[in-house]
Amino acid sequence: MGKNSNFIKFLGTAGARFVMIRQLRSSAGLWLKYKSTNLLIDPGPGCLVRCHSCRPKLDPSKLDGIILTHKHLDHSGDINVMIEAMTAGGFKKRGKLFVTSDALGKEGVVFKYLEKKVGKIERLKKKKFKVKDIDFSAPIRNMHSVETYGVKFYLGGQVVAYISDTKKFDKLVKAYSDSTVLILNVVFYEPKPGYGHLSLPEAIGLVKEIKPKKTIFTHFGMTILRQKPYELEKKVRSETGLDIKFAYDGMSLAI
Repeated sequence: MGKNSNFIKFLGTAGARFVMIRQLRSSAGLWLKYKSTNLLIDPGPGCLVRCHSCRPKLDPSKLDGIILTHKHLDHSGDINVMIEAMTAGGFKKRGKLFVTSDALGKEGVVFKYLEKKVGKIERLKKKKFKVKDIDFSAPIRNMHSVETYGVKFYLGGQVVAYISDTKKFDKLVKAYSDSTVLILNVVFYEPKPGYGHLSLPEAIGLVKEIKPKKTIFTHFGMTILRQKPYELEKKVRSETGLDIKFAYDGMSLAI
């Protein structure tokens, strides 16, 4: 990653509670750098440590914004310490925080005192947002056990989409049909009706309908890990002919 490069860094690729609790994969979230703007998405447990231990290091004090797609702990465990870092321990009122409504207030995950330290807080909903060089939207509410949104980043001529935790439903395809790069949370190896997570067959089906140029699967649960993601990647690419990459901790995607 050069000084002026644009990238998405997969600080962690853990999905669901047991992979997170056992830290079989890191649960640290995603870091997006585009031009002079740095955004953090879903800072789960271990995010701060990962930022300082990765090579080259990522400086949390340089963050311009944090996006929390939903309040579950595997996505929000380090939200408060990353807000502290972004605001220089609360001494600089700066940065933007994008969160769902239920992540704030009673039963929320953001400490009340920190809400006053952030430059601006915006509630995620179906609309467009801006942080310095980055424009993004939350095109549709996901179908999950708590309020959850995916996001689409408009980066030059590319539309880089991240579909956070959700079960598959018809409106997803239309909402993300303009995506050139698609990042999908894929928790299960096989479908599990009644759970708000995508399985591998459902994710592949979405890719075939959305037709992005490149796809990255991440946020793996135990059933995916048992199948060895690097072997699944070869199998899926061979059988489908699709450009699908299974992410690993520390992977960097050039934008």
